[in-house]
Amino acid sequence: MKVHAGQFHALRTQQTQRDAHLGTLRAVANPEPTFLYFAYGSCMCPVDLKRSLGERTHAYAIGPATLKGYRLAFYAYSSLRNCGVLDVVKDPNAAVEGVLYQLPWRLSDRLDEREIGYHHETVEVRSRGKVYPNVRTYTAIDKLPEELAPNDWYFNVVLRGAITCGLPEQYCWRLFDHMHQLQQRQLQPWERRSA
Repeated sequence: MKVHAGQFHALRTQQTQRDAHLGTLRAVANPEPTFLYFAYGSCMCPVDLKRSLGERTHAYAIGPATLKGYRLAFYAYSSLRNCGVLDVVKDPNAAVEGVLYQLPWRLSDRLDEREIGYHHETVEVRSRGKVYPNVRTYTAIDKLPEELAPNDWYFNVVLRGAITCGLPEQYCWRLFDHMHQLQQRQLQPWERRSA
């Protein structure tokens, strides 16, 4: 069966509404302590986040969010992924788009384990016209002196998360271009010619 763009958008909207409704029902039925988390890298992708936290995270997503006063950079190295990974650094003239989650407190330790090499930073983000103070995000502890390119796997999971969670299209294109430029810069001159 062929699905048209309009049908795809409608299905995605229905799924988002169902997930939000399930999240609301879960909160009413089982009010447990939670914390706000701003994801800007691979954790934007609920599928990848589920892999680390051990349960579905779609219902915990509040939605796209903006962190002002920071910019994205590949100043962190992941030995697990063997490539450069995203970090946020302070920049008064920039903003980072990402996903705001309201996660159960019981998942806090698992998230910390996933973010080895990063530490908590408390930030303020905006999502859907509302300001959220006291939001947890992670910043790299040992920053590299210059950006290191992501590998193809990390590139794809970050972009998939950005698109799936509805980040602005222009931002997704800038993110794609930034990662692509880093990869091209990392290639040796002879690899660039054959690529």
